[in-house]
Amino acid sequence: MRKSLGGWRRLRPWYWLKRGVIAILGLWALGIVLFAFLPVPFSAVMAERQVSAWLSGDFGYVAHSDWVSMDDISPQMALAVMAAEDQKFPDHWGFDVAAIEKALSHNEKRPTRIRGASTLSQQTAKNLFLWDGRSWLRKGLEAGLTSGIELVWTKRRILTVYLNIVEFGDGVFGVEEASQRFFHKPAKRLSAAEAALLAAVLPNPHRFRADAPSGYVAQRQQWIMRQMRQLGGEAFLRENSLD
Repeated sequence: MRKSLGGWRRLRPWYWLKRGVIAILGLWALGIVLFAFLPVPFSAVMAERQVSAWLSGDFGYVAHSDWVSMDDISPQMALAVMAAEDQKFPDHWGFDVAAIEKALSHNEKRPTRIRGASTLSQQTAKNLFLWDGRSWLRKGLEAGLTSGIELVWTKRRILTVYLNIVEFGDGVFGVEEASQRFFHKPAKRLSAAEAALLAAVLPNPHRFRADAPSGYVAQRQQWIMRQMRQLGGEAFLRENSLD
C-alpha cells in the first residue's frame, strides 16, 4: 500500500500537468470552432498587455477593441495588410515556405537584425491564442494553431479576425479602434492612404506611430500603396472572395 501511495505522489505532478495540457488544447480547439462564426471578445495578446500594465502599476492602461464585420471595414484596409504583410495570403495554407527560407538565410547572415516571415494566418493564431516571444515552443504551438484555423476558417474569416485583434498602438487593438483613435472615423470609411499608414506601423506598433509617423513609416506607407496598386486594387479582393 505504501509503495502504491509513494508512486502516486511521484506521478501526481505529471498527472496534473498532462491534464492541464489536455485542457488547454481542448480550449484552443473549442476557440477555433467558436470563433469561426462568433466575434472575438479579446485576444491572448490583449490579455498579456493588460496584465503587464497592471503589474507595472499602470492602471490607466486599457487594451481595447471594437469588433466589426468585414462589411464594416474598408476594402482598402484588407488590401493594405495583405500588401504589407502577406501578399500570398489567398494562395497558401497558412505558411509561406519561400519567405521562411529567405528569412532563415537572412537571420543566419545578420543575427542582430532578425527578419520574420509570419503569414497573416500565423499572426492571427499567435495574437489570438499565444504570447509574444520567439521560442521554439511558441513557434511550434503557433504552427499547430495556424493549421487548425486554416482547416476550419475561410480566408475571409481569418482576415476579419486578424483586422479586429491586431495591435496598432499602445492599447489600440483592431482596425475600428485604430480608425476612431487616429482618424476620427469608422473603419468603413478609411481611404487607401489611411489604410496604408495603419499597415505601415504593424511590424512594431510600439516603435512606429500612425499619429506621428516617422520618415521611415511615411516611406513604408508609400511603398504599401504601390503594392496595393500592383496587386490590382479592390479587384484583387473580389477575385479571391475576400471583399
